[in-house]
Amino acid sequence: MAGAGRPWLRLATFNVEWFNALFDDHGHPMADDGPSGRYGITRKAQLEALAVVFRALDADGIMVIEAPDTGSKRSTTRALDRFAEQAGIRARKAIIGYPSETEQEIAFLYDPDRLTVQHDPQGDPASRQGGHDAPRFDTAFRYDLDADGISEVIRFSKPPLELSVTCDGAALRLIGVHAKSKAPHGARNGAESIRIAIDNRRKQLAQCLWLRQRVAAHLAKGDPLIVLGDLNDGPGLDEYERLFGRSGVEVVMGLDGPRDTRLQDPHAVMAITQRVGVAPSTARFFIAPEGRWLEALLDFIMVSPDLCAGRPRWRIWHPQDDAAIAADPGLSAALLTASDHFPVTLDLAARPSDTI
Repeated sequence: MAGAGRPWLRLATFNVEWFNALFDDHGHPMADDGPSGRYGITRKAQLEALAVVFRALDADGIMVIEAPDTGSKRSTTRALDRFAEQAGIRARKAIIGYPSETEQEIAFLYDPDRLTVQHDPQGDPASRQGGHDAPRFDTAFRYDLDADGISEVIRFSKPPLELSVTCDGAALRLIGVHAKSKAPHGARNGAESIRIAIDNRRKQLAQCLWLRQRVAAHLAKGDPLIVLGDLNDGPGLDEYERLFGRSGVEVVMGLDGPRDTRLQDPHAVMAITQRVGVAPSTARFFIAPEGRWLEALLDFIMVSPDLCAGRPRWRIWHPQDDAAIAADPGLSAALLTASDHFPVTLDLAARPSDTI
């Protein structure tokens, strides 16, 4: 059980920039003065900062986005288990689902004394041509991206991680997500940049529609559900959103449907309803040509209506926007060193009524 003064359950999502670069092929953290994947930051400095942040989160489970690679030589779970042991955090056991085509995985690092966790993918496998009805996330989805009457085949480069989680006899469904980036990587000129950006937005939106189908199926069954991770999108985040009428975040949340079928995230709602003015942010990127920082809301923890009824508490661990963190120089510095994203936590005060 949670201790006095603690929530019943704390979950987090944290996109760790180039986590993979901090480990050797045997999964040993390389705490040396070699360069990390972060500009101007050594591997030792990033590992030490990450240890500070993970200990401060003190979460029962953390959805790690851009987790270390799994492949012929490398193992995500081996690397994260060793990191957790060295960092001295209780969320010390890692699980992944389907490995990605990249060096970035989606993993869940959790406290085995509190949680029982199983990879539990949903949906039927689709053929190479894809399926229209929420196929399994490691297969393919068909969707008409450009409204020409011909559906295209969509795949996740990082298949969402679907987990069955139990805590104190209560059952939860978790889906960890890292949707496609909309950035026009590889563009050689302005016209190509626009074309790639629009194409990437279409693919990102299609992935969110696929995810929404799965969400709707869980809500129809009455599953307590949490969708958490990096959607690489947010309301009003780019100039192409008006071409599509809505953001991927709004699609996943189901905001065009009945209230009892909508996922909830107060930071997303704030961004949707407040298009002009101050908005929350979970990521900070340096724009070199302009010599400035860009902040964006990319990371979310969306919960089903039954969980929202328990009045959960969300928190973005932003080193400058959160007063308590800003008053802690050590934690603030660690957050800025650890990643270009900041963690988001969800505190559930009480267990859901549904039990197994």
